[in-house]
Amino acid sequence: MTQSAAELRRTLGVTDAVVIGLGSMIGAGIFAALGPAARAAGSGLLLGLAVAAVVAYCNATSSARLAALYPASGGTYVYGRERLGPFWGYLAGWSFVVGKTASCAAMALTVGAYVWPGQSHAVAVAAVVALTAVNYGGIQKSAWLTRVIVAVVLAVLASVVVVCLGSGASEAGRLDVGASGGPGGVLQAAGLLFFAFAGYARIATLGEEVRDPARTIPRAIPLALGITLVVYAAVAVAVLSVLGADALGRAGAPLVEAVRAAGVPGLAPVVRVSAAVAALGSLLALILGVSRTTLAMARDGHLPRALSAVHPRFQVPHRAEAAVGAVVAVLAATVDVRGAIGFSSFGVLAYYAVANASAWTLGSTSRSGSGSGSGSSAGSTSDADADSGSGSGSVARVVPAVGLLGCGVLAFALPAVSVVVGAGVLGVGAVAYGIRKWRAR
Repeated sequence: MTQSAAELRRTLGVTDAVVIGLGSMIGAGIFAALGPAARAAGSGLLLGLAVAAVVAYCNATSSARLAALYPASGGTYVYGRERLGPFWGYLAGWSFVVGKTASCAAMALTVGAYVWPGQSHAVAVAAVVALTAVNYGGIQKSAWLTRVIVAVVLAVLASVVVVCLGSGASEAGRLDVGASGGPGGVLQAAGLLFFAFAGYARIATLGEEVRDPARTIPRAIPLALGITLVVYAAVAVAVLSVLGADALGRAGAPLVEAVRAAGVPGLAPVVRVSAAVAALGSLLALILGVSRTTLAMARDGHLPRALSAVHPRFQVPHRAEAAVGAVVAVLAATVDVRGAIGFSSFGVLAYYAVANASAWTLGSTSRSGSGSGSGSSAGSTSDADADSGSGSGSVARVVPAVGLLGCGVLAFALPAVSVVVGAGVLGVGAVAYGIRKWRAR
């Protein structure tokens, strides 16, 4: 079949998709999220990690099932539109684009803070421009660079684990899983740690650029999530065993403090460089995901249709990528968005709530997709296939139900300011949608 000039090129296999997922998840979060999570949960940090992993697994499973049925750019924006209706797809896309744009700026500023603290904004803008140019050159170049970044970060994290667990400062007694921060602290820690897990959505949002998506995406998402969980658990155990929950909660750079406490201060500069590289990897994958969701929303008219253009040579959504890069560069140059991480988490959890609600409809053959065109056709004819691959309809609904409940609980367990701001931004998006529908009458 001849590929349309308006479609993206399918070049990613399972390995490339897994690497992009790892680059999205094993990023700056593991270097920065452990401290705030320990402050919230205390000795219940590992419990918070487990809760975050369960919710992430449910979300990943739901996303994988949906991506196999709807292998188009946009991820949950497409799934919500086809399974629940146009408004829910739009709300998911709005949550993703707004929340992840803030995350892009936060990652860029993290790069600047590690590379040149005195000029963090200038370095952040330079990083955004450089990575936008890489993405503009084609998805394969982005996948190649992500593979290099993941290899470097994994090597450094492995060194941290070996150094910490092999040192005399490591004590198993510090791994007490009692929740000294209380149940609320554990849930808040889970919400903060979930931010670092959320990158597997990038695989789904690149669905239009994956070869044989019905097989590749359901394999790549669980693989990427499983590898990330193993890495996060190993690092958390190693750092906790050296610092303990209290010291970890006070640490500004937890992994740097851990290697120093383990008696290997010479590794600290390497960890700092790795943190900057990891933030670059996260920023690269975030720009990819946000631009693809922008592309999908522009195709449907929810954003300016000019952003739906695909470059005739590189086969990438070049206008969407340039627009996202420009907005992120402005934010990185003018605003300190690290405080917006909680808001970003709220938006990501809202995004996955729509994904789980969409996957829940796959357990019933009585409901077809509510969109139009080929997407709806796929939704109405594939429910039986989805059930046959996932057990009976009732069993197939358990995972998305747990995921939906988990997203709601973790979203409202975040700090109050994050909840209020997040809910307000979603409300603005809903009003904008209503005004657009009213004007279209």
